Amino acid sequence: MNPRIFVLTSVTFAFGTAAFIFAGMLEPMARDLGVSTSVAGQLQTAYVLTAAILGPAAAWLFGRVDRKFMVLAGLSTGLILHLACAFTPNFSVLLVLRALAGLAGAMSGPAASVAAASLAPPERRGSAIAMVTGGMTLAFVIGIPLGSLVGAYFGWRSTFLLAAALTAIPLIAVIAFLPRVPAPPKRDGGSLNLPTIWPYFLTTFLTFAANMTLNLYIAPIVRVGAGVTGAGVGAFQAMIGVGSIVGLALGAKAADRHEGRNWVLQGFAIQATAMSVHFAATHQFLPAGWPSAVLVALGIFLAATALFSITPVIQARLIQATGGAPVALALNGSVISLGQALGSAVGGAALAAYGVPAIPGAALALSLTALVTMAFVFPRPPAEAASESESLEEAAEPEAGGLEEDAR
Repeated sequence: MNPRIFVLTSVTFAFGTAAFIFAGMLEPMARDLGVSTSVAGQLQTAYVLTAAILGPAAAWLFGRVDRKFMVLAGLSTGLILHLACAFTPNFSVLLVLRALAGLAGAMSGPAASVAAASLAPPERRGSAIAMVTGGMTLAFVIGIPLGSLVGAYFGWRSTFLLAAALTAIPLIAVIAFLPRVPAPPKRDGGSLNLPTIWPYFLTTFLTFAANMTLNLYIAPIVRVGAGVTGAGVGAFQAMIGVGSIVGLALGAKAADRHEGRNWVLQGFAIQATAMSVHFAATHQFLPAGWPSAVLVALGIFLAATALFSITPVIQARLIQATGGAPVALALNGSVISLGQALGSAVGGAALAAYGVPAIPGAALALSLTALVTMAFVFPRPPAEAASESESLEEAAEPEAGGLEEDAR
């Protein structure tokens, strides 16, 4: 593997860490800024909404710009904004800064993936892109829990200083080691047939909406469900990373086997189970101490496994259905951000209206809605459809034979 791919992996690691760096410190941050926890959660809504809406526009506007320059521009802008977030005087300014940071991330992340594909030989491009994408998984395993640990000892503002430091590292590495990477030539291949692919977008949207309803508010969930606060929240956040690794491994194999509808339904069923576990934990289903802590950790692990096992299957289906049209994959990235935005908004509304135990209840409702919806609208695999056609033809043959005999 080209060593420069590791540099690009550090870019997505920094982006993924910065996206959720303050999640473990949401409650003390809200108190310090003089807002409710549910309102503070909208910092993430602003981040992902900007990425969803302006990310594709930026990709189109700067589509012919050298990829190294795009990565540097995104990292430099992000570094400045993370530093500004650490010293912001009030919530309103912080909200604006987080929205702008979402745009910076949307610029650097996709550019890093394109650069990785350009630097790798054709037979290794898939592995290169997977490695760069794996930086996001590494963020859940190491970066985000580290943010909770640092924030617990030095305050929530230190989490943004950590995000700035983690952004500075790949910025220096890109300047030193990454060569110029010209933008890929405009391609005509692939098509965007919305009647065919909209169920895949809907699946992505509902998956991330249900997951983010709970994931952003992980600190209050862990506090109420397991009785753990401060640095201890980081250990539970690491379970997201463990679940994502397991989910990606399962999802990659499922994509290779051309799994589809049944796999997605199974994923939503597991996600609903995870939210049910959280609902039980926040209602003190088990005694306080290690039993409740294990229950919360199990819920986090199952939710992450479900999310990351569905994602590779949907991406493979989109590539197959569109011939790899770049606009389809870009739109899928925007749909992910829109789902995260809805989830953070729904979780915040549930928290404000009914308290922490309502958060997993809202996430469970979204998971069940997705399960029922996908049972009706998710396309059946071509093999399954062909099998049904053959069965119908075989069933019709005896009838046709009987009619011929009657006619004779």
